[in-house]
Amino acid sequence: MNTPNPALRESATFDRGVISEIQRAAETGIYDIRGWGAKRKLPHFDDLLFLGASMSRYPLEGYREKCDTDVVLGDRNAKFPLHLDIPITIAGMSFGALSAQAKEALGRGASEVGTSTTTGDGGMTPEERGQSKNLVYQYLPSRYGMNPDDLRKADAIEIVLGQGAKPGGGGMLLGQKITERVAGMRTLPMGVDQRSACRHPDWTGPDDLAIKIIELREITNWEKPIYIKVGATRTYYDVKLAVKAGADVVVVDGMQGGTAATQDVFIEHVGIPTLAAIPQAVQALQELGVHRKVQLIVSGGIRSGADVAKAMALGADAVAIGTAALIALGDNSPRYAKQYEELGSAAGFYDDFQAGKDPAGITTQDPQLSKNLDPVEAGRRLANYLRVLTMEAQTLARACGKSHLRNLEPEDLVALTVEASAMARVPLAGTTWIPGAL
Repeated sequence: MNTPNPALRESATFDRGVISEIQRAAETGIYDIRGWGAKRKLPHFDDLLFLGASMSRYPLEGYREKCDTDVVLGDRNAKFPLHLDIPITIAGMSFGALSAQAKEALGRGASEVGTSTTTGDGGMTPEERGQSKNLVYQYLPSRYGMNPDDLRKADAIEIVLGQGAKPGGGGMLLGQKITERVAGMRTLPMGVDQRSACRHPDWTGPDDLAIKIIELREITNWEKPIYIKVGATRTYYDVKLAVKAGADVVVVDGMQGGTAATQDVFIEHVGIPTLAAIPQAVQALQELGVHRKVQLIVSGGIRSGADVAKAMALGADAVAIGTAALIALGDNSPRYAKQYEELGSAAGFYDDFQAGKDPAGITTQDPQLSKNLDPVEAGRRLANYLRVLTMEAQTLARACGKSHLRNLEPEDLVALTVEASAMARVPLAGTTWIPGAL
């Protein structure tokens, strides 16, 4: 490999990545499609720090004093709200985008630690329902796989109005992943690219959505909590309208989210960071007098127990993970390094989820590749990861003197940068200054 001349200076505007993309577009005439969310550096939870207890605050002893983690979702209207042991849930990822083995593994892992998983576009599979103690059924604009009987089998219903990677746009499932089973569940042809609709076909605004929510409640005998999921954009207004329409739970998905395949230009240039979205959502709920009564789930780039704790300190009731869950199952594992290289990628870099060639057996419908994923072992790995996230969040909460994760609050946080301080609405470290605060 030739080493560039050290005297050469790379352009900040037209760096090698940009040059490569221009050349790819010029050669193929099509835009780039991929998964794995935004890759640009954004203000995120790493830009916040906890203020652990010393003299002015009293910490909890780690082994003798409890720090509880349970959460109830959807008790505003539903007869049977979800009672979860931990505030970390699995986000919606479709059968079609993921293999049946991956969906089963997600259900196994979530159930082992007492939390919920979510169907995603394309309907409910017996593998996922059979292994999920608490399963949320996504009701998407495409209506792919929508079945009223499955609505009744679910433990909650999530009406998806937008997703973090593509708010205002629909996802894509390319033809090479449309097997006979996937096509049958979606009532569409085999081998033909499928693009999900960007908006629901039977309403045009929040008043119509309120009618749809009543309809879904009647179908399910008012038993199931109704979530509304929005991509983080005009979060303050969207959350207020979701509450007005009757949501029991609001899910806000920041732009770092996005396991699904869509246009790279969407992933990198639409939406706002998760860090900026949470305070807007909390403000909307507080002004309506329903914060903690209508629960807030935050997703988009959650990786560690620190991220979980910081999201909850900013006002979330729970978080959802997608990409991190796939990594826990085995996505981008070094054990498949050779296979990733053969695909022109590398372990830790593979994002062509749309191609259906995932050697880990997760984002594929190829029966030979799918066999590489053992759902029992993968479910165990996910459960281990969820336990670690929970213990990490508890450790931080105890250090702040909290006996429950939900007792974390903005006062426990400071920011390292002016941008993060302004977005999260917590003081810049070492000061009392919050940029933009009155």
